[in-house]
Amino acid sequence: MIHQAIDLQIDYRKLGVKQDGYQPKLYTYLWENSPEMDPNRTRPAVVICPGGGYAGTSDREAEAVALQLMAAGFHAFVLRYSCYPSAYPAALLEAAKAVSLVRAHAGEWHVDPDKIVIAGFSAGGHLAGSLGVFWHQALVAESLGVENEAVRPNGMILCYPVITSGEFAHRGSFENLLQDRYEELLDDMSLEKQVSKQTPPAFLWHTYEDDGVPVENSMLMASALRKQGVPFELHIYPHGGHGLSLANEETRSANGFGVQEACQTWIDLAKTWIKNL
Repeated sequence: MIHQAIDLQIDYRKLGVKQDGYQPKLYTYLWENSPEMDPNRTRPAVVICPGGGYAGTSDREAEAVALQLMAAGFHAFVLRYSCYPSAYPAALLEAAKAVSLVRAHAGEWHVDPDKIVIAGFSAGGHLAGSLGVFWHQALVAESLGVENEAVRPNGMILCYPVITSGEFAHRGSFENLLQDRYEELLDDMSLEKQVSKQTPPAFLWHTYEDDGVPVENSMLMASALRKQGVPFELHIYPHGGHGLSLANEETRSANGFGVQEACQTWIDLAKTWIKNL
C-alpha cells in the first residue's frame, strides 16, 4: 500500500477566498500493481470527505472507511479540507482539486479515470454533493485552471448528508460554511435546488431516527435526482443516530456511541454500487 499525504496548493488570496492558513491535505491509500496479479489493472477511486459540521473533519469517518474501500479492491483518498474560520468556497475548491489530482495521476496510480467517486459524511456529504452539482460551473474549474471534466466526479456516495438549507437544515453547518455571506448564499447552498442532468449518479443512506441531520435531507436529494433523471440508490434504516460512520466497533466513538448493527450493511451495498457504476 502506498500511503502519503499530499498538500493541496491553491492560491486563495488571488481568488479572493477566505481561508485561515490551514494546509488541506489529501491522504492516499493506493494499491500497487503486481506482475503476478494483472500488472495493468486499473481500479475505481473514492475521495472521502469526513464530516464535522464544517468545523472540523472527523477521524471516525476517515481512515477506517478508506481501509474498508481498499479491502474491496478500490483506491481510497481522505480529504482533510478547510473548515471554519475558512469559508465557502475554500472546501469546494479543495474537493475539486482532489478529484482533478486523482484524475491527473490516473495512469501513475492505476486509477480508472471513469470511476472516480466522491464520498462524504454529514457536512462532508454536503461538500461531496456540492462538487456533484457545481463541478461544471466556472467558479470551480476556472479557479483551479483546469477543464471542467477534470473535476467531475463520476459518482457520489452521500452518507447522512447535509443537503437542504430549508426547513430540515442543519443550521450550524451552513453558519460555519457561509459566515458573513449566510443570507446571500443560503438558498444557493441548498443542494436539492441545484441538481441538474449533469449531476452524477448517487448512493445515499440515512437513518429515520437521525436527530442531527433529518432524513428529509437524503429524501429531498433523491427526489431532485429523480426529477432530473439521474440514477440513485437510497437506503433508509429505521434506527440509529447521526454520525454512525461504519456503524461498527471500529468507528465507535469514545463515549460508546456509533454501533448500530443493522446499518453496517451500507458499506457493502456501496461497494457493489461502485463496482456497477
